[in-house]
Amino acid sequence: MAVTALGDLIEIDDRTVLVLGQELDVEHDQPDVANALVHRAGDTVVLVDTGVTPAFRAALRAATDRVGPWSRALVLTTHGHPDHVGNNDLADELGVPVEHYLPALDLDQMRDPASYWARSLERIAGAAALPEPALAADRLVSLFQPMRPFGATTRTYEERPLEQIRIGSLRFTGWTFAAGAVRVLRSQGHCAGHVIVHLRDSGVVHLSDEGNGPCGAMADADQLKIQTTLGAVALLFEDGEAALLTDGHTFAVRRAEEVAPYLDGLLEQATALQEAALALTSESRRVRPSAFTTRFQESVAELGGGGANPNTMFTAMMAVNQLRELGLRPESGGVDAPWSRPALQNPAPDPPRRAAAARGSQPASTLRGAR
Repeated sequence: MAVTALGDLIEIDDRTVLVLGQELDVEHDQPDVANALVHRAGDTVVLVDTGVTPAFRAALRAATDRVGPWSRALVLTTHGHPDHVGNNDLADELGVPVEHYLPALDLDQMRDPASYWARSLERIAGAAALPEPALAADRLVSLFQPMRPFGATTRTYEERPLEQIRIGSLRFTGWTFAAGAVRVLRSQGHCAGHVIVHLRDSGVVHLSDEGNGPCGAMADADQLKIQTTLGAVALLFEDGEAALLTDGHTFAVRRAEEVAPYLDGLLEQATALQEAALALTSESRRVRPSAFTTRFQESVAELGGGGANPNTMFTAMMAVNQLRELGLRPESGGVDAPWSRPALQNPAPDPPRRAAAARGSQPASTLRGAR
């Protein structure tokens, strides 16, 4: 793939542009910036995510000029992570009637991203060599500045009536805009509030971060929902209901013939990674997150399953989630405490307890007679 730079535009058609972001590089104080879609549906310009940084804000403005003319605006937030929401107040500067919607389940993390990331990092304190979670979270969030996730018109999707949305033979729930030309579909895998977007007239499905890897990394991720979403989107393309796939971090537009093999590959990675994790945990009844993560990271490298923007922190998050997926639980709250599978049955009582329990279960008359 050709080398890209922050804010580069990929023209999908004369009314749809993908605005390219950049990868995370904490060591060089570089935030990751998610790709954004800019699309015109009739007289409405639609922005799907707004990234972060002033440079990306300028690129969004250039993209809105590219797809014009328009007299209304609609800003759609796919989820609340800072690389997707930093320029949301751009909605207030477009100079036309505007609406902005975001997922209600992500409001808390958007109000207080440092606490959200601290909780996520606390879960991997023993699995990765990181600073104290609160300090690491503050450091991470400080990269995403200025951060303006709310505007004067911001509302939640959930303030609108939930709709059943049928696309070909598939059924989703979510919300429609611009007379049905823009469909926001609930997915909720990458994080609690996540949505994906289908642009009917351009045939684009924007996965945002549901395509960022086959296994959940965030504390509020749901691995099953990620994989279910990937399977449903593959069917949209197989049924001819979509023609182009974009996402938050791979800096590419995939044509229909590429999509099913790509999504199948992600799902195959998911099963392969869980198989690798199962093998690692089958060797011993108890595992420590640090040792498991080191070996799991080797499996991720071999299978190429680290997601679109791989790094040590996200791999450790994936590792901890894999332990939970396999049914293991921490034995204590200590850093790097062993994980094991809980017992399937309550332990048997000791002999005196069994005898007492037996006496307690006898009828009162029997007990009196025994005396």
